[in-house]
Order: sequence, then structure tokens, then C-alpha cells
Amino acid sequence: MALSTATRDKLKKVSVATLTTALYKRGLRTQFIQDVRPLSPHTGTMVGEAFTLRYIPAREDLNPLSVFQSREHPQRVAIETCPPGAVLVIDSRKDARAASAGSILVSRLMVRGVAGIVTDGGFRDSPEIAQLSIPAYHQRPSSPTNLTLHQAMDINVPIGCGDAPVFPGDVIVGDGEGVVVLPAHLAQELADEAVEMTAFEDFVTEEVLKGRPILGLYPAIEEQTRADFAAWRAAKKR
Repeated sequence: MALSTATRDKLKKVSVATLTTALYKRGLRTQFIQDVRPLSPHTGTMVGEAFTLRYIPAREDLNPLSVFQSREHPQRVAIETCPPGAVLVIDSRKDARAASAGSILVSRLMVRGVAGIVTDGGFRDSPEIAQLSIPAYHQRPSSPTNLTLHQAMDINVPIGCGDAPVFPGDVIVGDGEGVVVLPAHLAQELADEAVEMTAFEDFVTEEVLKGRPILGLYPAIEEQTRADFAAWRAAKKR
């Protein structure tokens, strides 16, 4: 199922933390991409369908500098074919010693309208990427080219990224904390549930800041809490 505009808009208004809780309720515990962080806090929430690129350990005789001269090089093809509105997710084997990409390639994604890029490795030119208006997530900066350790192999196949399984078309959501992978068939119901959870958590936060104890409030095990929340929603039109 393609990601609808309505679902995309809802996911932009909820947190990765809330979505991981909703996933946990369904028994999905490994959908958070481990050890990746946003290069910039100012690019907003990232939402898009996964388009993947897989690296393997480089074999030197098959991975000289000249491979980049080929128009069929998987990394270059991924940059030029990742659909607008999608997120390019890269399996770099959790190895940031060599760069998954640099600022020129990420700039090309931005110009093409791609929604973001995630690698469980690292980027070179990370200060420049941090200035771009495209969400980008990585483990840590990398200076050497990927040729030193990584060999691009496959485009748009199932991958692992930071220990999370990523299938093409899964919905990727990233915020200031990190990135979560939503199975495509669950994205709409997860978005709906997360909107509801966010409303309740906003109510709870207001009450706590007023001095209210959390017992009976969070979770809402008392009837008074449920009544207060209903009144709050009506007042806030949420």
C-alpha cells in the first residue's frame, strides 16, 4: 500500500518514541535503527517510503576507483533512481570507517525531492551535509571513500540497517532522537494510534507541570483521569 498524504502528515506530527511504543504493543521490538543520529536538528521530521542500498565488504580487485566511471554503479544508480518523497536507507554494515556517501550525492538527492537519507555507517563532508535542507542520519563522520571498505551491490532489496530489518516500501520516520522503520501494511494504523497517544501524552505533560502526581494519571487507570482527558480534548479540539 502506497503511503497516503494523510498518513504522511500524521506521521510528521508524532515522535519516533511514540511509534516505537505502538510497535512494541504489536510485538515488534527491533524496528528502531540503532546508533544513528541526525546531522542537523533543523530539517524537521523525516517521513518516506524506504528505497534501499546494500553494501558488502569490498574486494579490492573488484572495487578500484574506476568502478565509479560506470553508469551502472549501484551507488550512483540509487542516487538517480530513489523516488521523490522516498528515504534512501543504506546498509553500511554498521561500519563508519568509510563513507557511505558525501555532500555531492546527498545534494543530488535533495534537489531530486528525496525525503531523506539514513546510513548505519557514516558520511564524509558531514558539516556540508548538515547545512542542506534534507534530513540525514548517520553513525558518525567518515572521511575515506567507501572504496576502502564497502562495495555497493544491490538496490531496493531487503536490508538490515542498524539492526533493524528494512524492506523496500516500509515507512521510515526520523526525528531528533533517531529513526524507526514501520512495516508498510501497518503504517496507517500506527499513524492513527500515535496521534491518539500523542494527544494523551500532551494532556499528561500539562497536568504533571501543574503538579499532578502520575499515579492514576499515567497510565490512565482512574475514571477521573479519563474524564479530565475528555474535557481537555474538547477544549483543545483534539
